[in-house]
Amino acid sequence: MAQPLVKKDDDRDDEEEYSPFLGIEKGSVLQEARVFNDPQLDARRCSQVITKLLYLLNQGETFTKIEATEVFFSVTKLFQSKDSGLRRMVYLIIKELSPSADEVIIVTSSLMKDMNSKTDMYRANAIRVLSRIIDGTLLTQIERYLKQAIVDKNSVVASAALVSGVHLLETNPDIVKRWSNEVQEAVQSRAALVQFHALALLHQIRQNDRLAVSKLVTSLTRGNVRSPLAQCLLIRYTSQVIRESGTQTGERPFFDFLEASLRQKAEMVIFEAARLTPAITVLQLFLSSSKPVLRFAAVRTLNKVAMAHPLAVTNCNIDMESLISDQNRSIATLAITTLLKTGNESSVDRLMKQITNFMSDISDEFKIVVVEAIRSLCLKFPLKYRSLRGGFDFKKAIVDSIVLLIRDIPDAKESGLLHLCEFIEDCEFTYLSTQILHFIGNEGPKTSDPSKYIRYIYNRVILENATVRAAAVSTLAKFGALVAPHLILLRRCLYDIDDEVRDRATLYLDTLASGESEATNDQTDEDVKGFLFGSLGIPLNNLETSLQKYEVSKEPFDIASVPKEVKSQPLVEKKAAGKKPTGLGPPASKPTSAVDAYERLLSSIPEFSSFGKLFKSSAPVELTEAETEYSVNVVKHVYDGHVVLQYNCTNTIPEQLLENVTVLVDASEAEEFSEVAVWPLKSLPYDSPGQTFVAFEKPEGAVSAGKFSNLLKFIVKEVDPSTGEAEEEGVEDEYQLEEVEIVAADYMLKNERVDEYGLGPRDSLSEAVSAVINILGMHPCEVPHVPPLGVFIGNAKVLVRLAFGIDASKHVAMKLAVRSDDPSVSEAIHDIVNG
Repeated sequence: MAQPLVKKDDDRDDEEEYSPFLGIEKGSVLQEARVFNDPQLDARRCSQVITKLLYLLNQGETFTKIEATEVFFSVTKLFQSKDSGLRRMVYLIIKELSPSADEVIIVTSSLMKDMNSKTDMYRANAIRVLSRIIDGTLLTQIERYLKQAIVDKNSVVASAALVSGVHLLETNPDIVKRWSNEVQEAVQSRAALVQFHALALLHQIRQNDRLAVSKLVTSLTRGNVRSPLAQCLLIRYTSQVIRESGTQTGERPFFDFLEASLRQKAEMVIFEAARLTPAITVLQLFLSSSKPVLRFAAVRTLNKVAMAHPLAVTNCNIDMESLISDQNRSIATLAITTLLKTGNESSVDRLMKQITNFMSDISDEFKIVVVEAIRSLCLKFPLKYRSLRGGFDFKKAIVDSIVLLIRDIPDAKESGLLHLCEFIEDCEFTYLSTQILHFIGNEGPKTSDPSKYIRYIYNRVILENATVRAAAVSTLAKFGALVAPHLILLRRCLYDIDDEVRDRATLYLDTLASGESEATNDQTDEDVKGFLFGSLGIPLNNLETSLQKYEVSKEPFDIASVPKEVKSQPLVEKKAAGKKPTGLGPPASKPTSAVDAYERLLSSIPEFSSFGKLFKSSAPVELTEAETEYSVNVVKHVYDGHVVLQYNCTNTIPEQLLENVTVLVDASEAEEFSEVAVWPLKSLPYDSPGQTFVAFEKPEGAVSAGKFSNLLKFIVKEVDPSTGEAEEEGVEDEYQLEEVEIVAADYMLKNERVDEYGLGPRDSLSEAVSAVINILGMHPCEVPHVPPLGVFIGNAKVLVRLAFGIDASKHVAMKLAVRSDDPSVSEAIHDIVNG
């Protein structure tokens, strides 16, 4: 009997989509792979199994050598099937398995047969697979077929051969460079993709020869490049030639070509030319386009231009204001931030009202962009300041902005503190709550009515976790020291369930009680304030280390025994002293030299101690994307005859412990460098940064350049979350990193010392300028843009650049930049001003 039809349940639309790969395991899929060996092949079944294998490989599943070999040999038997769909799946799985050299031979004959097949789909795919799995020896055998394929009449086959050439150029450049004539012929093809791929390959073949690239661009700009994709490439190459030549002589044809590209029919070509020129008028036309992609591209380009040249974009403001109501929130956000950079004070309120209408619809990433734009505008127009809401990074950006406004705008202090108090009422981030409480404790008691903040602080003692409660107790004590002591509230904290909270309450009650009993003693009052608001005078890291080494004995711990020398922190980029802070906490103190800190670190490693004096250390360069399993950046240390790569690694997975961490560096594209030493990292626990080093020798005094490929290798051990102990046995693993490039700029050291100073109240800027010149004893140059010059004792030439600013209260700020051949002279000039 037939089953009655069941009406579709509308509620199923709200259910999560079912994945056909849900719950599949490697073992079961390998068992299913035996179907490849059946005498009667089921093409549909085989395709399904290959699909599962590809899914496992793309999900990061690793196959052992034996498993991969068995699968590979089984797959090769599928070449006997005539099913075209199955054949395409076979090509894909062979590429993913990446067979070894001895296994490639087995499948080469089948692929070469397909490469000469009458079926174009077989030919194109066979070429793609062969280019990925063969080595140089086999490449010479099929080179003749690849060269024929490049000029093949079928565009799919020709494109496959050209793309294969792009991949092979990385491993076998000498062979691919012999294809220049065929690639040159393919550039003239009428097929759009063939012309695009041919131009890309031809440029890569000649990229190291600047003259050859210039001739290529010159010939093609005069010719007839039909493909819009190829035209976009040609525009980029033309712009590159103009930049590298460094002169305008004889380049008028290049500029004529770029201008002509602005009048092309293809919109992508017009945008590419406008993006590199940039042509504000053309981009302005795109703002009113009916296509969202063109509007987004135009407003994003204008946003970048506005960062450096805001006045050049002001003519587009009317068009961008119409984009604020765009249905695409990414376009609306970029339009808002661009207008905030180019707008005036009168437009701030209007723009802010429009922002509130769509803030809930955009991601936190765009919210951060909006808040940073608002912060810049508020500093530009101090009478305008606002705050918004979002996730951790976004909320931290908000808090940093409010703190900066409180410090720079006195009138915003009380309203800003109230905003922060309201903020911590509903803040789920412990870090932000503790930092805000610390800031309120320092600034709140200095306001006209400090008592209005007490309720918010005590709410944290009642409602929050132990860390926030402890911070709230410290904040209450700070209010008690400068205002009326809140001993009743602090006594209630004595019964807290957390040791840290009880200990802090006991300590602060005793300190405040001693201050009350000797209220007539000014020195005691100053001691209490110094204890609560002052610093320890010693680094906290040093104190922690000394406490860990202290052994309980009859003699109590003496805080005077803690060393006061600041230990170097190579992984942390410290701010220059005197600059305006951008977040919570007091302004940073004067840092030690980064080169000195790195030099002490490197000299402590025996393998590097003989390299001599460190010349320069670069800023950290990220080798991984944000929010990946392992965070790695590299610092390039340059010596006269060596280069040391310092890889700063962080493990972001709590359940893993990494051991024997090293970076395998491939210097095949850096011929003048030879690896001489590797310093591994023995252990890398969760969220604990560590360093591993690789040293290279280069010709002494030479400006050697090159590109290095990096592979992070380590042993992974699982960590028990309950006990925190790692397993005894681990598994070897690896993680691909981005490439590192040594360039000429790494051998150039910028010898300049820059700092900012407050000169106090002055009648005018001219008085401040005269006072500084008298202090320095230097000769000011009247020529615009030429700074004061002088000669220091020892016949050392000194160049000084000064910048002054004055606010409404006539307080003058000065930025002082000093250049000299002798760094000690630059420091001495700053000491003169600072003294």
